[in-house]
Amino acid sequence: MTTWVPASCTLPTAEQPLRVAEFNALFAEKLAGSTRPDRRRLHLVLTDGPGVEQRVRDLVARESGCCSFFTFTISPGPEHLLLDIEVDEAHVTVLDALQEQAAAAERDLP
Repeated sequence: MTTWVPASCTLPTAEQPLRVAEFNALFAEKLAGSTRPDRRRLHLVLTDGPGVEQRVRDLVARESGCCSFFTFTISPGPEHLLLDIEVDEAHVTVLDALQEQAAAAERDLP
């Protein structure tokens, strides 16, 4: 699987695998579906529940701190939490790899 952490990431190298693992765990536990509305945007549907919104907000805030090219939009719903991820044109390959990670989690859904 391709890693989506770009060379421009300011997160210390030793912490990067931990952040990737956090996204992997979120996808494995909460991902209900994903779509790619256009090449610069990824739309994720996450199963909501106690603490999920706060978990996602914390994770994306930390990710925005080291990779400022990401724009995350969180939209709570009655049963699902919608997470839109957008990047600039220079980082589309990063979004491609993040989508690959999400797709791997979707393949594992029952």
